[in-house]
Amino acid sequence: MSAWSSNAKFVSGELEIASCAVSALAKEFGTPLFVVDEADFYARAKAWQSALSNGFGENAGNVYYAAKAFISVEIAKWVNEVGIGLDVCTGGELEVALAAGFPTSKIELHGNNKSEAEIAKAIEVGVATIVVDSLQELARVSKLAKASNKVQAILLRLTPGVEAHTHESISTAHEDVKFGFSIASGAAWNAVVAARSGANLKLNGFHCHIGSQIFKSEGFELAADRLISLLAKYRDEFNEELPELDLGGGYGIAYLENEVTLNPNETMMLLANVVTNSCVANKLRVPRISIEPGRAIVGPTTATIYEVGTTKEVRLENGEVRWYVSVDGGMSDNIRPALYGAEYSVALANRNSTASLRNSRVVGKHCETGDILIREVKLASDIEPGDLLAIPATGAYGRSMASNYNHMVRPAVISVINGTARTILRRETAVDLLALDIEESARTMPGATKDERRDK
Repeated sequence: MSAWSSNAKFVSGELEIASCAVSALAKEFGTPLFVVDEADFYARAKAWQSALSNGFGENAGNVYYAAKAFISVEIAKWVNEVGIGLDVCTGGELEVALAAGFPTSKIELHGNNKSEAEIAKAIEVGVATIVVDSLQELARVSKLAKASNKVQAILLRLTPGVEAHTHESISTAHEDVKFGFSIASGAAWNAVVAARSGANLKLNGFHCHIGSQIFKSEGFELAADRLISLLAKYRDEFNEELPELDLGGGYGIAYLENEVTLNPNETMMLLANVVTNSCVANKLRVPRISIEPGRAIVGPTTATIYEVGTTKEVRLENGEVRWYVSVDGGMSDNIRPALYGAEYSVALANRNSTASLRNSRVVGKHCETGDILIREVKLASDIEPGDLLAIPATGAYGRSMASNYNHMVRPAVISVINGTARTILRRETAVDLLALDIEESARTMPGATKDERRDK
């Protein structure tokens, strides 16, 4: 069960997560339902924290949990209890952290297009670091820090020109992307010079993120080596060493039974070896190394539970028959398969079946042909309406990328531990869907003529 949380198991054919049977959870909380294995979340977060410390010793910086994977007030509280930091990308993610009472001294702010309002708020509340993504943003941070009479610590996000062998939509460190400053083009060095000229800026080092769902270490190694070479250039030019290097996240997890989630200790030991050797070659002290696992922490902790609504046989042009199994969710609670062909595993979760297997496709209830959760899978031929299906490893980007397409309400998120269950994000209702609809009188805008106004 490599794709499932550590406390998930099948007992007499029924899935139990942290000793909670999914049929009981579905009855109590409804479906679709995100079920988070709370103990598993803590264990994975602590494992990455321990691995960073074991790998880098006194040079271990911060583990920042990447909020974009999935964040809520309760999750932010868990992250704080573990003792790691939090990486936020928008003002909204920052507000969740503040609502949770998360220490701002352990928050870094990311994002390729931070507004002045977002930057001003971050500076006001005292976030530890702002990761700067463009020269215009560099000027914004400098201006707003000066207005607040503060000196803001920053990192420069760099693109090291590494192809990470992942899907284009989640590969972020080659040259043709919206993120960061290119090392190869010289943009990174221009940013260094500009950052040093900001009186209210404190450049602490560099950051990079080469992509997501990466299983091989070569990309991380090459990126680290190129960033360290730039640290050496900085030392040679300015006769001082920058103290920090943030190597981002992107560590792969298992979605299918033949996949293996990256081991934190093995990954950090390999990275530590590369960083140390590169620093020795460049005659540099090893900087403080920080990382940003998000999916690697929350992804495997969560399974989505669906109820089967209809089944249908479809005869294909080649004469084969495909069985369509429709569930009560779909692309509104997991857009990844439609967005970039992500693959998941699935299991009949409420009972045992000895029926023969048949060629199946698990689909959602949205008005889209592409609303497919599992494109090709063998499922028991006696699956019927009312059965429960479970898809593991949906903790990252399932709820965080969920939408109200077709005016579907977003599912609840519940936490389970030691046979207990509680809601940490409630299910939306029709009241929530209608809450933004208003009636107001039309306003005449500046410059409008009489003919352009809307007269009733």
